[in-house]
Amino acid sequence: MVESAQIDAVAALIGAAQRILFITGAGISADSGLPTYRGIGGLYEEALTDHGIPIEQALSGTMMAQRPDITWQYLAQIEATCRGAEPNEAHWVLARLVAERPASMVLTQNVDGFHRAVGTPGLVEIHGNLHQLVCTECGRGRRVPDFVGLQFPPACPTCHGVMRPDVVLFGESLPIEATMKLEHMLESGPELVVTVGTSSAFPYIAGPVIWAAEEGIPTVEINPGDTPVSGFVTHHLRMGAADALSAIEARLR
Repeated sequence: MVESAQIDAVAALIGAAQRILFITGAGISADSGLPTYRGIGGLYEEALTDHGIPIEQALSGTMMAQRPDITWQYLAQIEATCRGAEPNEAHWVLARLVAERPASMVLTQNVDGFHRAVGTPGLVEIHGNLHQLVCTECGRGRRVPDFVGLQFPPACPTCHGVMRPDVVLFGESLPIEATMKLEHMLESGPELVVTVGTSSAFPYIAGPVIWAAEEGIPTVEINPGDTPVSGFVTHHLRMGAADALSAIEARLR
């Protein structure tokens, strides 16, 4: 009963808003069969990788520069978990909600490309896209459907330099264009901020939620567990992304 009332309340907020900031993380792709990265059952549940180092070190910009073979091993592992998976109902619902609210934005931490695959308007891939490769020497790009047949690390077909996915590795700066779009959204004043399936571990992910709460802007968290922003949000739906968003859309119809 409490959960139903919460869904009603969240649906009412979304129904009344035209400018919504949606922030998504690995949890929105869980119903596609993709594991989250941390926690029980996560891809990196263990403290150390097979190389005896933290995954943050293996997937760092420094490691890519010094030992691209190591970084590529774990990038390939992540890509393999995505291969053959499809966007789930949560991605489709979010795409429809944003299409009806053109001033809204979807800021995703995910590199799986699912939001892009369903044609989500207003999409900002803050961590990049795993299937867009870029040469570390000449900067030329190449898009691949998957990593099948690639040699690791792959060589640039133009200059034979090392290629890497156009993603943000640990220790690297966020893309300027993406951060500017987020800043513009915050400066313009969202009417509602909704996080979906994110652990809110990064300051630039938790920050907009906490800022909105302090400004009196309604906030919603869709996550089965607690995160650093759980104590700040107006509503916390302790549900999976697909179930929650489907229920919300049903109320709106």
